[in-house]
Amino acid sequence: MLILKNGYMIDPASGTEGYRDILIDTENGKIARIVPQGVLAEDDAEIIDLNGQMVAPGLVDVHVHFRDPGFTHKEDIHTGAAAAAKGGFTSVVLMANTKPAVDNLETLTYVLNKGKETGIHVYTCANVTMGLQGKELTDMESLSGQGAAGFTDDGIPLMDETLLRAALRTAAKCGKPVSLHEENPTLIQNNGVNAGKAAAHFGIGGSPREAEISMVERDLRIALEEEADLSVQHISTKEAVDLVRQAKKRSSHIFAEATPHHFTLTENAVINYGTLAKMNPPLREEADRLAIIEGLRDGTIDMIATDHAPHSAEEKAKPITEAPSGIIGLETALSLGIRELVDKGYLSMMELIEKMSLAPARLYHLNAGYLKEGGPVDLVVFDPKKEWVVKEFASKAANSPFVGESLPGVINYTICGGKVVYRG
Repeated sequence: MLILKNGYMIDPASGTEGYRDILIDTENGKIARIVPQGVLAEDDAEIIDLNGQMVAPGLVDVHVHFRDPGFTHKEDIHTGAAAAAKGGFTSVVLMANTKPAVDNLETLTYVLNKGKETGIHVYTCANVTMGLQGKELTDMESLSGQGAAGFTDDGIPLMDETLLRAALRTAAKCGKPVSLHEENPTLIQNNGVNAGKAAAHFGIGGSPREAEISMVERDLRIALEEEADLSVQHISTKEAVDLVRQAKKRSSHIFAEATPHHFTLTENAVINYGTLAKMNPPLREEADRLAIIEGLRDGTIDMIATDHAPHSAEEKAKPITEAPSGIIGLETALSLGIRELVDKGYLSMMELIEKMSLAPARLYHLNAGYLKEGGPVDLVVFDPKKEWVVKEFASKAANSPFVGESLPGVINYTICGGKVVYRG
C-alpha cells in the first residue's frame, strides 16, 4: 500500500478540489480511499508526504508521434513513453503515419504490444486510408475490433469527400472518433510557415490561413450531416475556431484540439527560431493565438494535445523549406498550460487539467482522466509555482523552441497503474 499525504487534489470529473490523502492499492493498481487530510493511518504503508503539491489525474495526450515503426532514429515507443511520463502523461494515443502505416492488423498489434512494455498506457489510432494514400479505406471495423482507439491520416488531409463520408459512417458504427489534419495542400506553397510576415521574412510563399479554413468548413459540414464524431486537430486560425464554435451549437459530435505551441507562440517564433518553430499547421498571428485561448476558455476547443513530433538535429538543421515540420511537446505541455492559461487568468487549474485529461479521455473512451475510489491509479503530482529550466529531454529529440526557458510547474511524480513511472 502507498499513501500520498497532504496533497492538494484536483479532480475535474467530480469537481473536487482541496487537500486530501490518497491510499493506493499498489498490487491492484486501484485507489483504495480518498479522505480528508490527516485521517489515514496505515502502519504497513509507504508514505509520500506531498507537502501541499497538486495531485491530478494522469494527463492524457491524444495526438503524439512516437515514430515507431519506421523512423526510430527520431523516437521509439519506449523513449516516447519516457517523455510522456516525465511530462505527467499516463495515457497517450499515437498517430498512425508510421512505416509501415497502421493500416493493417500486424502493425497495429506490433504497436500495441510494444506499448504494453512501457510504464504508461499506450493506445494508437489506425489509418483511415490504406498507406495514407486517400484512395481506399482501411478495414476500419477489424482494426477497431483489435484495439484501434480511433482513425486518422494525420499529416495528410482527406481530400475525397465521398471517402470521408464513408469513413465517418464506419467510424460511427465502431463508436470511434475520426481526427483530421485540416490543411488543403493545393493552397500551400511552402508548408510549416505562415503565409504572412514569416513567409515574407524567408522569401517564400508559405501556408495561407485559407488552407485550414476551407478544410475545416468542408469537414464540419460533412460531419454534421453524418452525425459522426469528428475532431479538428491542432487548430491554428481564428476563423476555424469560430467555425467549430458554430458547429458545436448544432451537434455534440464536434470536437477540437489545440496545441501548447499554438496558444503560446506566433509566427514571430519562426523568424526567431527558424526550423525549431516550423510546424503544420504553422504558427500564425497574435489574433489567432488569442482566438485559440478564447476557444479554450469558452469550451469551443475541448482539449489540449501536444502533437509531439520528434525529429533529429540533422533534419532540423536543413534549410527552412527542406526541414521537416513539428516540435516535441510532451515534457513542456503542462508548464506552458500553467504559464499561458492559468497564471494569466484565462483558465482555472481545474479547467486546465480537465482539458489535458478528462476531455481527451472521454473522446477516445479511455478509462482515464479522473480520481475516484476504485478507479485507476493514474495521476501526476506537481508544484505549479516552482520553476525549472528546459534543457534535457527524455525524448530522443530536442527540437523545441522552448529550450533554455524557465517554466513553472515542476513534476515530481507520475504514477501509472499504481507504480511510480517518473520521479522528479
